[in-house]
Amino acid sequence: MIFTETKLKGAYIIEPEKKQDERGFFARSFDSEVFRKHGLNPNVLQCNISCSKNKGTIRGMHFQLPPYQEAKFLRCVRGRIYDVIIDLRSKSETYKQWIGVELSADNYKMLYAPEGFAAGFQTLVDDVELTYQVSQVYNLQYEQGIRWNDPAFKIDWPLEPTVISEKDKSHPLFKEGLYEM
Repeated sequence: MIFTETKLKGAYIIEPEKKQDERGFFARSFDSEVFRKHGLNPNVLQCNISCSKNKGTIRGMHFQLPPYQEAKFLRCVRGRIYDVIIDLRSKSETYKQWIGVELSADNYKMLYAPEGFAAGFQTLVDDVELTYQVSQVYNLQYEQGIRWNDPAFKIDWPLEPTVISEKDKSHPLFKEGLYEM
């Protein structure tokens, strides 16, 4: 596995090292010991699937508050997405910074976001499917979100949004000091 740290401290793009032959290839997509050696949380308590029908759909920006903060490890297994993460850790040198990474079924890239990050994505094509592993179980009481178009972050989404849930539209704007991560 190839680990490339992003400009956000503790967030990585991870690519499989493919062992190819006439049949195709084989690669590891997860290894708890390798994650641990890179200082990443290897605990997987929940695995999720997300399917979106329409190009331009935005989901996010989601996170959970302590003590249910979660590291997320995401891969697009059908289609293409623009995956966005925001560092909400107030003591981090990259606090309030964000990145966007294109993940696709064809490029096999995966994105790891540590605890204390908000995460969301926009579909770049119709019929997209993601799988992601999280280090914490979902807890409704600790679920939070920040609006996808919050002016505090100025996220540059690649497409005009086509579908956004009422829940995601109603997330509050970011407020300094509101989330202690």
